[in-house]
Amino acid sequence: MAIKTLEERLARIHANPHGGNDYILADAKDADMALSIGAPGRSPERWPDGEMKHKTLAEFREQITEIVHQGLVDIMLMSASTAEVLCMEKRLFENSKVTPAARANDTTDIHIVRGSRYPGQPSLPFRTATLDHIMCGKAECEPGVKHLGPDLGLYSITFANDSERDRIALEEYKQFRIEAEIKGFRHFLEVFDPNVAGMVDPAQLGGFVNDCIVRALGGVTSRGRPVFLKIVYHGARAMEELVRYDPHLVVGILGGSAGTTYDAFKLLSESKKYGARVALFGRKINNAENQLAFIRFLRLIADGEITAEEAVKAYHGVLDKLNIKPQRSLREDMEITTGIMNYGGGPAMVTVPGNVPGKSPAKPTLVAASSKPVASAVAKSAPKPETLSGVAKHIVPEATPDFSKMTSAEKVAWQKARWDRILGK
Repeated sequence: MAIKTLEERLARIHANPHGGNDYILADAKDADMALSIGAPGRSPERWPDGEMKHKTLAEFREQITEIVHQGLVDIMLMSASTAEVLCMEKRLFENSKVTPAARANDTTDIHIVRGSRYPGQPSLPFRTATLDHIMCGKAECEPGVKHLGPDLGLYSITFANDSERDRIALEEYKQFRIEAEIKGFRHFLEVFDPNVAGMVDPAQLGGFVNDCIVRALGGVTSRGRPVFLKIVYHGARAMEELVRYDPHLVVGILGGSAGTTYDAFKLLSESKKYGARVALFGRKINNAENQLAFIRFLRLIADGEITAEEAVKAYHGVLDKLNIKPQRSLREDMEITTGIMNYGGGPAMVTVPGNVPGKSPAKPTLVAASSKPVASAVAKSAPKPETLSGVAKHIVPEATPDFSKMTSAEKVAWQKARWDRILGK
């Protein structure tokens, strides 16, 4: 079995918590436990009334398969039902360096059902999957038998700033931790902002979440602690504060709504600058025009090889080569937009990547990513289906130049040339 990159990166992070360049990437493909029919993303097909259809569950799982074969993410997060198919039946992860994980609970604030009001109501704890079903697909796993399913999962908690509700949520988390320790199941902890507006002063939100995390884990010994955190990025000060408090409390950011390509790339680079070591992007990846290319640039940014600005330009160059119409022009895609950081799209969790106190975000200088006019890349219809299907698994390792000695234009040109080689252009 291949050594998982997650384990390698975590070991290096804990060995050198104040330095190093390791950054963990996770693709959150667990949306069928939240967005329901809409989880796989929009299809290029339309209903007779003109409304766009959604991709099927089979297409969703095929995309997961391609991303795992690509091997650039460290974790693939799935629902228990998808993990059963891909881990236990198809053995997708046996010879992969990617670690499978499953959503271990699904609190009510992520119940996104058309016509519902669930996301706007105070979150209530709930678990669909049992740990045994995640690990072996049955109500009870036989002792001593190797589990084919994931032994890593996401547990989610939403603090409401209400003593009774938060006590219940913490009790549920406590019971989960005890069961997980007994069964040998690891977890990472997702902490959402309060999903009801007005529960916390917006100016205190980052401090509120940080304090809730530290207080909740203060009584938890090493065997029960999360492998890492998944939280909203509240800016430089909040991130630095949490990382400085305990460098071994590995902090990761969640992606929130899709937004622009620059939103995603800048969020990763800014959070890394101030101490984050993990990014878990769901809709930002799933709504990309080409997921494999999008992930490739996330990895380049995470590894410090190119900047977020360079990555957006190079990504548009790849879309141009693949004849995929982008959802936005390059100019529009280089904008920072306000991101809503919860599943339901409510107003409570808003943050802007790169919002450093006392400084205004720098406006990037636009450079055309191809020899064609930028205007030719403007999307006039929905993006075409993935056209890089299966390409990534055939990539041959190649020498990587010293990006630190290259200009921005040279980095963009190198990335374009690389994809030309991959695509046989």
